[in-house]
Amino acid sequence: MKLAFLSPLYARQGPFACVYVDTSRDVEDPERAIELRWRHLKRDLESQGADIATAGALAHVVGTDREVAGPHGQAVFAAHGRLALAEELPEPPVRDRARYTMLPDAMPLALQHAPDIPYVAVAVHRVPEAGHGAMQQEIAVEMQSGRWPTTRVAGGDRTQRRVPAGEWRQGAARIGRELTELADRSAAEAIVLCGDVWARGVLTHELPGRLRDRIIGVEGVERPSEPGRALLEGELGYLFRGRMTIEDRARVEMFLARRARGHGAAEGLMAAVGALRRGQAEALLINDPPDLPVRLWAGIAPKQIGLSEEELGAYGVRSWGAEPADSALIRAVVGTRAELIVVPREDLSLVDGVGVLLRHTSVRR
Repeated sequence: MKLAFLSPLYARQGPFACVYVDTSRDVEDPERAIELRWRHLKRDLESQGADIATAGALAHVVGTDREVAGPHGQAVFAAHGRLALAEELPEPPVRDRARYTMLPDAMPLALQHAPDIPYVAVAVHRVPEAGHGAMQQEIAVEMQSGRWPTTRVAGGDRTQRRVPAGEWRQGAARIGRELTELADRSAAEAIVLCGDVWARGVLTHELPGRLRDRIIGVEGVERPSEPGRALLEGELGYLFRGRMTIEDRARVEMFLARRARGHGAAEGLMAAVGALRRGQAEALLINDPPDLPVRLWAGIAPKQIGLSEEELGAYGVRSWGAEPADSALIRAVVGTRAELIVVPREDLSLVDGVGVLLRHTSVRR
């Protein structure tokens, strides 16, 4: 998983005020509930030393995601009185959380982006033709591309088309071309089709062979999506549970093969920190939830990361501080342009919850 969406956080120096808050709208009087949550988080930030201006920058954003229905949350970051990043979370945090720290508390946000599967959802169903009786029908098509699970709350543009049922075979050819372009543009790994069996069969026939293997048919009638939520959200959640992207799965297989050879991959916190410090990590593998120590030592630059003060000093770092381990690791991953691969613990349990796939490997003689 690429982490370019976190880059704005590291365009400035800390300290950062970081908040994860439940902003769900499926509760009685959500505005009041969010206000109370923010009040507690603000006091927590102030007790940690956050200044009024920086806390105020967060206050302007928390709870403004009113267009998103249902359960969800927000991750909001500010530094020196200015907002640095704000994102909706597909799942509300288990507990509201506030940190005022030199490094952004970004790992929980990154984990909520996983598995980051690119897809296209398509709903095809029959509706009465406008202005006519129920005997005259149209085929209504709705399409939306996205990346799972962030599209659950990021919404995104939907394409809607209607074709008289009697002209569906001709209309399906045109819509098939649109769907092909959408799938190619989004590099979709899955095309999820739901709705009328005959109509979606005709549409499938119009797609090029290279896309047909990616089609997943969903039986039954799709549930109406709530405002701001993904098309076919429930169906997608079931299909993608426990899955990884094709690229991430290939990297995990590469990690296992290299680990078996004892070359080009390693696991454990010490190996991961060393690879990130040298800029040799192609990808950091991490179990969710991670099993990390409370602190690592970090300097000003992303590569300045170590298990102890002495370790950083030995590498010539002159200024450092103890930082939350997950914050130091995720900054190093972003700063070295590595990728993050979230691996379910039941699929692969890593030592210390982390592993590393190396960029540069030398051949052993």
